[in-house]
Amino acid sequence: MEIQDLLTPERVIPALRATSKKQALQEMAATAAEVTALPERTVFDTLLERERLGTTGVGHGIAIPHGKLAGIDRIFGFFARLTKAVDFDAVDGEPVDLIFLLLAPENAGADHLKALARISRTLRDRAMCEKLRGSDDRDAIYALLHDSTTEHVS
Repeated sequence: MEIQDLLTPERVIPALRATSKKQALQEMAATAAEVTALPERTVFDTLLERERLGTTGVGHGIAIPHGKLAGIDRIFGFFARLTKAVDFDAVDGEPVDLIFLLLAPENAGADHLKALARISRTLRDRAMCEKLRGSDDRDAIYALLHDSTTEHVS
C-alpha cells in the first residue's frame, strides 16, 4: 500500500484554518464527504467515535485520524496542513499541524492496517514533515508525499 494508492492532489488541503481538533475533523469530514458521497455527519461521527477510543495524535505535530465506513469500496486518504497548530490531545501533548485522514471500507482489514503503517512511516520522517510544513502549495505537498513512497522502497 503506497501513498499514491491513497491520495490524489484534490485530497490535499494545503492551508486548513481550524481553531480546534473538532473543527479540523469537521472540515476534513466535509472534504471527505464530497469525495466519497457519504453524508458529512456519518464521516464526522466515525472520526469522533475513533477519537473516543484514544487520540490519533501520534506526536511531533502529527495526527492520523481514521475510521471504517459502510458505503465505500476502497481506502481514501486526505492530507491537511493546518495554518496554525491545534490541541489534538496528542500522546506527547504537542499541538498538531499535519493531519492525514484515512477512511476505509468496513471489511478493509489488513489493507487498512497497511495503509496506516505506510502513512506512519512517511510522517515519522522529520525532514519530510519540515518540508510539508514549509509548503502551502497543494501540488508541492502532494509531490512530497507521493515521492516519499519511491524514496522508501527497498
